[in-house]
Amino acid sequence: MSVDGVLDVAHGEAPALAGMAEALRLVEGHSPAELRQRGLALLRERLGVAWARCLFLDASGRWLGEDGDDAWLACDDFRHPYAHAIRGGKPLVLGLGEARIRLDHEAFQAAIAGLPAAWRLAVRPLRAQDGKREWLGALAFAGPAERVEALSECDDFLAFESLLCRLWAWLARQHDERRDQARLRDSLAELNDGARRRTLGERLAQRILGESPAIRALRDQLVRAAETHLAVLLQGETGTGKELVARGIHEVSARHEAPFMAINCAAIPESLLEAELFGHVKGAFSGAERSREGLFGEADGGTLFLDEIGDMPLALQAKLLRVLESGCYRPLGGDHERRVDLRLVAATHQPLHRRIREGDFRADLYYRLGQFPLTLPALRERREDIPALAQSFVDDFCRREGREDIGLGRATLRALAERDFPGNVRELRNLVDYACAMTRDGEDIAPEALPVAGTAPFGDNDEAPGAGHEEIFDLRRALRDYEATLIRQRLARFDGNRTLAAESLGLPKRTLAHKCRQLQLDSP
Repeated sequence: MSVDGVLDVAHGEAPALAGMAEALRLVEGHSPAELRQRGLALLRERLGVAWARCLFLDASGRWLGEDGDDAWLACDDFRHPYAHAIRGGKPLVLGLGEARIRLDHEAFQAAIAGLPAAWRLAVRPLRAQDGKREWLGALAFAGPAERVEALSECDDFLAFESLLCRLWAWLARQHDERRDQARLRDSLAELNDGARRRTLGERLAQRILGESPAIRALRDQLVRAAETHLAVLLQGETGTGKELVARGIHEVSARHEAPFMAINCAAIPESLLEAELFGHVKGAFSGAERSREGLFGEADGGTLFLDEIGDMPLALQAKLLRVLESGCYRPLGGDHERRVDLRLVAATHQPLHRRIREGDFRADLYYRLGQFPLTLPALRERREDIPALAQSFVDDFCRREGREDIGLGRATLRALAERDFPGNVRELRNLVDYACAMTRDGEDIAPEALPVAGTAPFGDNDEAPGAGHEEIFDLRRALRDYEATLIRQRLARFDGNRTLAAESLGLPKRTLAHKCRQLQLDSP
């Protein structure tokens, strides 16, 4: 059956399979929204409907929406006709003049504004034709009374409506299944990620000891950092274990099979640091009798750890920044650049913001290094970890020195817990090593074996320099010798790192350098 001959062919009776092209247009819709748009287009083009709307129910079943419109219509708001049709569950037909009087919903009135008052409005609730017959939405169209009445009885229109509902329900279910499958995949991936991260965290716990909230949070952050290729900046007080943490990041990352290279920027003279990092070719400078691969080349594919980055000279900072941004470097004396792929982990105990204000550190390098900033907790922030750390250091001492088991009593642990540890974990290790050396095999470390707080073995493992007071005949010379011996011991303890040595003595780095020259400590 046709309406006003719109579907009739040119010479009378419609051929077999009439309407298949229109059906195909609906079937080719890939989503409920696209299906609705195609359906409305068919109504206007093939059935001559001048005004039509197709509204859909949201997931809650409480609101009706329209594609391309942000407004929502409540299903229990009977100021618009769609609520009457949905709640009644059957088609509704009324005149637009009557609708303008009885229904005062602002959005509905705006939608029908300009339509002739003599037209009729039909609202047909739509629901699935099978299964649970879930509600889908509502189809509304308006036109002259005879056109609206004819459409309601037209077989072609009823077939169109049925096909629309079947396809709509099928696409909606497909969408829901894909959504549920995606959620399941995401949940499984999250579970797998959680299990993998727990495994990596357990591996880190074997190296980075402790179960305090601070150290557990740090291990979680290290796993997150290891999952990325971002540069990591480790900050924290001296002795908090920055190189240990850097190695931990490397070992749980995808780069763990590649090299881990480390260098202390403060321990290498400025004139040699560039060659250490970038390498050099034969003849690049006096004494360069053969080419040498720098740390950047040796760490290719792996991790490079730059300790005490705050002491790197400004000129070298600019070259480091270029390498980080371009991934290329040039060996000293070389003609060609080399490409490198590595993760950079930098560390400092210095406040780099202050160094930037003083003009000693580049701000752009700081932000490039700090893509994943981490602050290591001081030992005083994780005192509950002291027993586990101390026992680990005792076991390590016994392995190194070939000693029998040495124990830790409760009194000794209480004594350790009462200390301040300005040197953090490094200081605790030195203290435990000293106490183990003062304890016989098979015995527990007694509190009396711990050095008195503030003495050299406690903090720096230095021996008391100088001769006995009764043997001093030249006070100036004795003080000079004492100062030279103490500075030499501190430099040895920190592997020549003047920054750390100066900090441990409470001196500016320049003052320590001056004293080294004055006391002739620079000469072999």
